[in-house]
This record gives sequence, C-alpha cells and structure tokens, in this order.
Amino acid sequence: MPVIEITDLAHSGVEIFSSLTEAQLRNRKEPEKGIFIVESPKVIRVALDAGYSPVALLCEQKHIEGDASDIIGRCGDIPIFTGCRELLATLTGYTLTRGVLCAMRRPAPQRLTDICAGARRIVVIDGVVDTTNIGAIFRSAAALGIDAVLLTTSSCDPLNRRSVRVSMGSVFLVPWTWIEDINQLHDIGFKTVAMALTDNSIPLDSPILKAEERLAIIMGTEGDGLAPSTIAAADYVVRIPMAHGVDSLNVAAASAVAFWELV
Repeated sequence: MPVIEITDLAHSGVEIFSSLTEAQLRNRKEPEKGIFIVESPKVIRVALDAGYSPVALLCEQKHIEGDASDIIGRCGDIPIFTGCRELLATLTGYTLTRGVLCAMRRPAPQRLTDICAGARRIVVIDGVVDTTNIGAIFRSAAALGIDAVLLTTSSCDPLNRRSVRVSMGSVFLVPWTWIEDINQLHDIGFKTVAMALTDNSIPLDSPILKAEERLAIIMGTEGDGLAPSTIAAADYVVRIPMAHGVDSLNVAAASAVAFWELV
C-alpha cells in the first residue's frame, strides 16, 4: 500500500478527513460515490468484518506499525496518509480516535422488504436528529436482538461520524434502511407499536404485545415525540411504566427498555 507522509491538511486526498462536511461526504445525488468516516481501530475492524470497503486511511506515524498494522494489512492498495501527532491533532476530535481514521465507501441502500424478510422485531426511528441518540439506539438494537432498523427521512444519518462512534460500530451489525411511509409495514405483516403517552396507552409489559408475531417499535423525536397522525395509525400505543412522577425517558434510554421487554 502507498504510505503518504503529509505536512499539512491541504494535501490532495486528505480533504475527505479534514474539510468535507457530512453532507458532502454523503453525496445524495450520487449515493454510490458517498463516503463516511470511521474512527478508532476497534470500530474500523468491526466495519471491515461486516464487509465495508475502505477508501483511505489517516493515522499517526507510530500507528502504522502499531494499532493500525493489522488494519493496513486488510485494506489492500489504498492510500495511507500519515503525519505527526501535532498536525493531525488539529482535526476536530482527532485525539479521541486513538490515532486512526478510515474513509469507507457507502453501501447501496437496502430494500425494505429484503431486510424485513424473516424479521420479528424491528425499530422505526422517526425524526430523531441527535447523532448521539441514533448511535445509542443502534447499539441497543444490536445488543438486545432487534432484527432491523428503519429510519424516516427526517432522521439523522446512521453513518454520520459521531453516530458511528457512539454506536461502537453497531451500525454495521444490524440491517437498516430508510422508510418513506411507516404504514408500509402493515402491508408486509407487522403490527406497529407507537411509544407515546396518551389516554389509551397500554403498559409496555402487556401480554398482548408479547403474543404478536411481528412488531415494529416506533420511536419518536427527542422533543415532541411522535406525530399525532403516526400515533393514530399505530396498532398499539405503548408507555413505559414509571415512578416518582417522571413522564418520559430520553429516546435512547426508552428504546433500550422497549427492546429488552419486547424482544
């Protein structure tokens, strides 16, 4: 592989790490040319194990023969950019990555029917825009046995750099795709569960939910929750029983509780 030592972040090819925005990396007009950034050796290894394709690597010189050596050995003939710690530390958040960044090719979006085939429990993330919450929901989904993750187009991109980092690579472990209309799920055999506080909400531990063969758990936005129309269209409206007068949990915490109970 070509190892390229750089002395400034304006070096050709380094812009994917140093100056391109998430929107530019994503490339909505030509998704097949989209890129995302993975941080830290551990998360990069998870992505490689899941079959994601590396495009370029950026790491400190000491990591070429250290923490990144096995990664470099798996990446084939891609450029390996390296530089001194002082230079690379000028990248925002770089010092949190254990000295290694990897640019990877975005996969083609999966079809809804393909990732839901055979699934029993899935989650729909509706309008969640905080990257930390997205990453945390994916981590809980992977750990607690959710079969697939669907995101409405108003939600944050799971391959956002921070989402990937917070998820510790779980975004690479659970099949996911975008969904335009949540009501499509009824057509492929799912009952929908809207997590919301309403007068007719049933408790999360209700036996009727456990008896359902296929459930789609809909989690709403951090502030306003789910839209009234989404709640009205759901087969069940469900609340998490709480104490001390607390009415709700953060969406990431609520998702973990719901996944544990319903899976």
